[in-house]
Amino acid sequence: MIDIIITSYNEPKSTLRAVKAFINQKINQEFRITVVDPFPEVGKFLEKNIKSKNLVFYPDPGEGKSYALNLLFQEYASSNKEDIFILTDGDVYVSENSVKAILKSFENPEVGCITGKPISIDNRKTKYGYWSNLLFAGIDKVRKKLSEQKKFFECSGYLFAIRKGVIFDFPLEACEDGIIPFLLWKKGYDIKYVPEAEVYVKNPSNWEDWLNQKIRNIKGHENLSEIAPDMPRTKSFWNEIKEGSFFALLYPRNLKEFFWTIELYFARLYLYFRAFKELKKRKSYADGWRATEIKSTRTLD
Repeated sequence: MIDIIITSYNEPKSTLRAVKAFINQKINQEFRITVVDPFPEVGKFLEKNIKSKNLVFYPDPGEGKSYALNLLFQEYASSNKEDIFILTDGDVYVSENSVKAILKSFENPEVGCITGKPISIDNRKTKYGYWSNLLFAGIDKVRKKLSEQKKFFECSGYLFAIRKGVIFDFPLEACEDGIIPFLLWKKGYDIKYVPEAEVYVKNPSNWEDWLNQKIRNIKGHENLSEIAPDMPRTKSFWNEIKEGSFFALLYPRNLKEFFWTIELYFARLYLYFRAFKELKKRKSYADGWRATEIKSTRTLD
């Protein structure tokens, strides 16, 4: 059984697109698509627009994304390691070959976790669109290298997949795309990057939204240091400097993009300063799923 779990937050049109991106794929195995959302009207909207026995709506109890995923991990638990969880969000959508690419990679019994390739749908000709394209290109470079070397790396919450019968829950206090791969890694499984499985993402397009989204992300990953101190870190301030500084300088195509790159350096420094300052004041990461709305990432709703 392939269980595709889509976590969403009151974005019915975007979530419909996310569901259709899976429904329209040729999946030769038994599969189920579960949409997790705290708003019942989203479920009614999906049921009205998609007539499929493969679609299930699961009311989110409102305790955060990690809490909801833990519930489903236990409810859909399986001792069969051939069964798969595919995890994604309602505000993104996947490529038409994504499930096929993921399942093909799981044919290797040593692979326990797979992550797809985020693709920015933002216009590179705008500053925030350029930033998103640059950052995603850097992530692509690092994940390809670590995957080829069979080293550990954190996955993308936009799209990743795991074997069902390996773990049945995970700590709530950290980003699921960091802690879940680590739990599988500790059990001896490889993490694999599958760039053929693309996921299309709308990123923030103003300073306030960009800062809010990135601060929450950093705090979630920095929290891993306390929860899993033995975990190799790939998403960190020092790794970003080591892996990304020179790469970023080679990315611009013109003078305007070079200027935006320099701005991004200072923006990332301020971002980490703010995130670490809040962590020091014990404003720790709390998984309030979309507690702070990022309005500029809403594409359809």
